This record gives sequence, structure tokens and C-alpha cells, in this order.
Amino acid sequence: MPRTQEHTDRYTDALIALAAATHRPANIVNVLGRYAIRVDFEFNRYVLATNSGDGLTSDVDAIEAWHVAFFQQSDGESGDELLEEARDEWLADAFDQALDALRRSPKWIDSDAKFGELARSPVDALAEA
Repeated sequence: MPRTQEHTDRYTDALIALAAATHRPANIVNVLGRYAIRVDFEFNRYVLATNSGDGLTSDVDAIEAWHVAFFQQSDGESGDELLEEARDEWLADAFDQALDALRRSPKWIDSDAKFGELARSPVDALAEA
């Protein structure tokens, strides 16, 4: 039986936190039988957030750390590419760490068209010049 609504109710605060941090909708998804919070971005990229080895746990008291991972969606059979990931006790901190690692990596896409929070800020661009 699908547990999407159950996890949506349980993780409302986490969904709101990621939606606020990304300025995009956050949703509960079932990925190969494991539930996760997903946020989609431009350039066929997305982030998944989980809090246990099996996805989202049903026991919120058992949460040890949040795992946040950025992926590049693949059109082929090779599967999606893991770009960066981070773990932290707090969801927002894990997201920030993964995003900072992606920004510093060669996998970061710098575009003339700046989309939301996943584009370098003008201050960052000036500092690098």
C-alpha cells in the first residue's frame, strides 16, 4: 500500500523547509520501494533527502542523520549520476553542505540564465573575478 500521504503528513516540516530553501515544490516520492523527499531543478537535476538507510523512516524518534544527495537525471539505462551528497543531524544543514559541495565542483553548471537559488550569486561571481 502506498505510504506517500503518511510520509507527507509526518514530514510536513521537512517538506516546508526544503521548499523554502529551494523556492521550489518538495514532494514525497517512492524510489525503488524507498520513500524520499524530492525537489526538481533545472538542467534535469534533482535532490533526494532521506533519514535512514531505507529512505524515510516511520519512526521519527529513530532519526540519526539526514542524507541529502544531488543527482543528474539520465536518459539512458546507466541510471542517474550522483553529483554530490552530504549528511548532517539537521536537514537544512545537510542540504546546504551538499549544495556548497556542488557549487565548488566541476559538475556545477554556470549559465547565463540564472534560475533561482541554484545559480551563483553576483557576490560570489565578483569574488571569483
